[in-house]
Amino acid sequence: MYQYQDQTYQEVQFEGRDLRYGELIRCTFNRCTFMNASMEEMATANCRFVECSFRGAALNGSVHTESAFENCNFNGANLFVSKFTACKMTGSDFSGAQMDGITIDQGDWAYTNLRHARLGKQVFRGVRFLEADFTEANLEKADLRDCDLTRVSFSKAKLQGADLRGASLEGVDLKGLDVKGVRMDAGQAVLFLRSYGARVD
Repeated sequence: MYQYQDQTYQEVQFEGRDLRYGELIRCTFNRCTFMNASMEEMATANCRFVECSFRGAALNGSVHTESAFENCNFNGANLFVSKFTACKMTGSDFSGAQMDGITIDQGDWAYTNLRHARLGKQVFRGVRFLEADFTEANLEKADLRDCDLTRVSFSKAKLQGADLRGASLEGVDLKGLDVKGVRMDAGQAVLFLRSYGARVD
C-alpha cells in the first residue's frame, strides 16, 4: 500500500500501472493518463484531476471523498461499488462505464455524460446534475429527491418508480418523460400538466 500527499503531476502517464489499495491526499493531476490502470480499492481525499483519462481503468471498490474530477474521461472504466462523497465531477464522460452499485453521496455532477448508465435503485438525493445527459439511462426506482435536474436530458430514460419529489425540473422536456410510476410533488405535477397545455388554477 502506498500513500502520496500534496503532490502535483502534469501530463504524467500512469497507463496500465498497478495502483491498487493506495491513498492519494490533496494531490493534483493535470492531463494525466490512467488508461487501463489497476486502481481497485484505492482512495482519494481532496484531490483534483483535470482533463485526465481513466479509459478502461479498474476503479471498482475505490473511495473518493471531496475530490474533483473535472472534464475527465471514464469511458469503459469499471466503477462497480465505487463511492464518491461530496465530489465535483463536472463535465466528465462516463459513456460505457460499469456503474452498477456505485454510491454518489451529494456532490456536483453537472454537465456529465451518463448515457446508457445503469443506475436503478441508487440514492442520489441532493446531487447537482445540472444539464447532465441521462439519455437511455436506467433510473428505475432511483431516489432523485431534492436533486438539481435543471435542463437534464432524460430522452428515452427509464424512470419507472423513481422519486423526483423536491427536485428542480426547470428546462426538462417533461412531454418526453415516461412518468408511469414516478413520484412527484404537487408543484412538479402542475409543471407536467402545463407542459401539455393544461390550465391549472
